[in-house]
Amino acid sequence: MKNILVPTDFSAEAHHAFAVALQLAQHTGGSVTLLHVLEAPEATTANFSAFGGPVNGGELPNSNGGIDEIFIIRLMEVTKGRLHALKNEASSLAPGVPVSDAVEVGRIGDGILQAIERHGTDLVVIGAQGRGAMEHFFVGSNTERLIRLAPCPVLTVKHQAAEFAVRTIVFPSDFSAETAGALAGLRQVQATFPNAALHLVQVVSGGEPADQQQIEAFAEQNHLSNYHIAVLDAASISTGIEQYAQQVQADLVVIPTHARSGLSRFLQTSIAETVATHAFPPVLTYHL
Repeated sequence: MKNILVPTDFSAEAHHAFAVALQLAQHTGGSVTLLHVLEAPEATTANFSAFGGPVNGGELPNSNGGIDEIFIIRLMEVTKGRLHALKNEASSLAPGVPVSDAVEVGRIGDGILQAIERHGTDLVVIGAQGRGAMEHFFVGSNTERLIRLAPCPVLTVKHQAAEFAVRTIVFPSDFSAETAGALAGLRQVQATFPNAALHLVQVVSGGEPADQQQIEAFAEQNHLSNYHIAVLDAASISTGIEQYAQQVQADLVVIPTHARSGLSRFLQTSIAETVATHAFPPVLTYHL
């Protein structure tokens, strides 16, 4: 989790994510890349691959100086200025953390995915605004799409935190054999925050059987330490996870996902998407 990408639309939520990313990079000795995606007219977008020459060079390659292209050039200049302001802020918030910036032009989701590949990103930290915040581009649907498609872990941040100190981690699962495949990601989180207490949580509903001994056996077989076990009844898995995270004042919820059908319900991407955009604490999702 050292090469961190932070997509920003310059909203408050995006700034919260930036602050968390800086603290995380400071903790791990990592670096941060700020990314803004400009949604441009298709004719203009075709002339861009990423931010660079067009602003300094005046006109776009193969352009006829049309008003759309001139507008994008000016917009990119303003965007670059706002990114530089955030970089200057970072020098006081997290001295010593390298911060770079990039601009992609195109569809928001595609631009973020392209930037992940371009920058060799280990982790995306993104600010999420819930559904209905249409004035910004990090509405639930974009965050959910990123969770589904990103090849690296995604940390979703929804609220301001004076300090990103992870003391309590919630790991929801049914603790079946297939869940053991998710432990590599969890161990990486534990290695980053070795003193954090781990809460192993199973949510049941409608009289489903609960077996704490199964969770205990899972923890022992996989050599987990400093853990607590909880089984709770809730109307849905995502609701139960959110309620438990609030109850224990979790600093981080860790949810692995898998696109394959027939696996544990706890590994369904839809559950990760819902928790990431609704639960109060930051939520880290990753694919098996």
